[in-house]
Amino acid sequence: MTSAVIVAAGRGTRMGPGIDKLFLEVAGAPVIAHTWRQFDTCPAIDAVVVVIRDGLQDAFHDIARSIGTRKPYQLVVGGAERQDSVWNGLSAVDPVTTLVAIQDGARPCTSAATIETCLTAASRTGAAVAAQRAVDTMKESDGGTRIARHLDRSRLWAVQTPQCFQLDVIRRALTAVRDRHLQVTDDTAACEAIGQPVELVESPAPNPKVTSPSDLPIVELLLSKR
Repeated sequence: MTSAVIVAAGRGTRMGPGIDKLFLEVAGAPVIAHTWRQFDTCPAIDAVVVVIRDGLQDAFHDIARSIGTRKPYQLVVGGAERQDSVWNGLSAVDPVTTLVAIQDGARPCTSAATIETCLTAASRTGAAVAAQRAVDTMKESDGGTRIARHLDRSRLWAVQTPQCFQLDVIRRALTAVRDRHLQVTDDTAACEAIGQPVELVESPAPNPKVTSPSDLPIVELLLSKR
């Protein structure tokens, strides 16, 4: 069985005070509705867990009704940090789950092909992540606004979601992170902490995350083309 864990418990501070980016309407529906629909309609996914902020249960049930969910789903309250929210989501997946796809709630353009390719890679290697090669010239700063050194962009990738794992692998990785009191910004970093190889899966199509107001026109265009 393959489950999706959609992490939708954060607060998008870069959108501005009092704005919840997941509920901004784009291409006729809230951002989170598009993300959820992509996984609900993906043939490779059997069930969905959505990790949310407490108090938003009714709003998310309304979204489920609006998109006409086909797959069984659960709503789970998130934790203090993203890794805690992921842990809560993983704790709620069906016990027979073997593969899991972890997705940012604010990344609504992920294609079924990307989801399926990442899952296939994870079933083979234990962990895989959607990513795109760096195309701009890359520099490392001195910690401020001056260049410290040039980086070889041929070795650099921008990591996205879904991040897909064999369930026992990501549970073991996050357990190690929790035991060592580490904080990680994504789930592949937890795998690095235990020496688990992670396969990079190149995204064939744009897969942006909504983080600032300038992202909305791009996402609107991509979603309207579907």
